[in-house]
Amino acid sequence: MIPNHYSAKLSSLDMQVVYSVPPGGNWKDIPVSIPSKRLEQIRASFARGEGSRSTYYGRLLPDRPSYTINTYFSRPGNGCHIHYSQDRVISQREAARFQSFPDSFIFYGSNNDISTQIGNAVPPLLAFVIAKKITSKLPSTGVFIDLFSGAGGLGLGFIWAGWRSILANDIKDTFLKTYSTNIDNKILLGSISDPNIFEALVNRSLYARQKNGNLPFWVLGGPPCQGFSTAGNRRTMDDSRNQLFLFYKKFLERVRPDGFVFENVAGLLNMDGGAIFDRVRQEFCRVMPNLTGWMLQAEDYGIPQRRKRVILVGSSNEYFRVDKPEKLTQEKEWVGAEAAIGDLPCLSPGEDGSEKEYSHDPLTHYQELMRGKISPQYYIEMLERNAIPQVGNQLSFDI
Repeated sequence: MIPNHYSAKLSSLDMQVVYSVPPGGNWKDIPVSIPSKRLEQIRASFARGEGSRSTYYGRLLPDRPSYTINTYFSRPGNGCHIHYSQDRVISQREAARFQSFPDSFIFYGSNNDISTQIGNAVPPLLAFVIAKKITSKLPSTGVFIDLFSGAGGLGLGFIWAGWRSILANDIKDTFLKTYSTNIDNKILLGSISDPNIFEALVNRSLYARQKNGNLPFWVLGGPPCQGFSTAGNRRTMDDSRNQLFLFYKKFLERVRPDGFVFENVAGLLNMDGGAIFDRVRQEFCRVMPNLTGWMLQAEDYGIPQRRKRVILVGSSNEYFRVDKPEKLTQEKEWVGAEAAIGDLPCLSPGEDGSEKEYSHDPLTHYQELMRGKISPQYYIEMLERNAIPQVGNQLSFDI
């Protein structure tokens, strides 16, 4: 009935913690009498002035968006993942909804695999907004190659906008099973850094492009972002994961698409004082004569999650430029947690509610979207009708 509606098991210590935190609260609300080495470390770090860790052991507020959904949402101490009214962490389906994956989208693999797919994904609704903006500057929708595809959040948004996937690549077979089941079955398993996989990707892409004639041909991809993330300890190019964008660039050189979309975390902008972003920008400028950059916040586009992402859009046409999508929701109109997941059935820690029925009919447009009652296009149009007009394209940073 509701695939992946599973909430992780919690220890007795975790449950003591969960009971202590009110909606909107965090680790500061947990009594010191509860024994926890992790809490001791957080308190000591806070006392040294090393950050507030304000989302650690956080409980959601029903009328506010969730904080960024990461790959650790099955743990109460690694972010704001406690349900606003039930004493448990959010389920996989609830995390997927905060990311804007519809309930019909099924994730495969172990619980860890599923958490990774959901936490690392681009919100499909955000990708849809980007795809619509790009399409508005083209003679028609087109086809795309999906690199570092994961579950397919970026690709799904383009599918919603009328594009077609012609090849997806990732290193995890379970991720590609999710992709092939929900998006398209033309996939290639393996790392782009492997010479044999790289050549296979190039050859299959060139063949697919030839078959699709004059349709716009684009490449999508967000190389793994852990090395760029502000949540990591290593935020320099010494992290091998940060080198993967060079294989992305090499792929663009070989395949020569009409354009590309690059997505990554906000931490990319200030890493090494901005030097790393400058290098990424310079490398891509060597391949594409036109590059546009934005910082987008998911909550501004009808997505019930506070999530910042850097988007680069490159084009082989030096006159092609896409303005930043205008905000569709101001803070007072942001979609809150209850409006996003309130119709899902209640769970206990460790319970799989995939066979349960919805608690009630959808009460919000977002719930209607998640349950397939309205289309992404219709949902966005409703937001556009209510959006406050803005002046200029309001690019977040210059390229």
